[in-house]
Amino acid sequence: MKVAIANDHAGTWLKHALMEHFSDQVDFTNYGTNEEDSVDYPDYVHPLAKSIESGENELGILICGSGNGVCMTANKYQGVRAALCWTNEISALARQHNNANVCCIPARFLDQQEATEIVNTFLTTVFEGGRHQRRVDKIPC
Repeated sequence: MKVAIANDHAGTWLKHALMEHFSDQVDFTNYGTNEEDSVDYPDYVHPLAKSIESGENELGILICGSGNGVCMTANKYQGVRAALCWTNEISALARQHNNANVCCIPARFLDQQEATEIVNTFLTTVFEGGRHQRRVDKIPC
């Protein structure tokens, strides 16, 4: 599975942990910073979102302090459906009902185990289609 991953300074530690944990299952493209010095998250989100729109990557994972900034930025792209995921249930529903293709993680509010479970759920849950497809089709402007 080809997955794009990006982060700002608040998510560097978590990005590295997730990449290591899923290294046997996922082919990651890293668009994030590898430093902990303050950076502007949109600079890292835009390349990831473009890679999702183009089909270069199937799914994406974005990480910042709250998860909100990266989510707002990614959702500016018509081919991106980014979801702020802070629990396993939210992660599952984002995939099942919304066909989310980018999982946004709030690094300052989750520990490594919680984030790993959320990402695992996101990567392994499939879109249910049916009545949900009609709704997803109405999302783009």
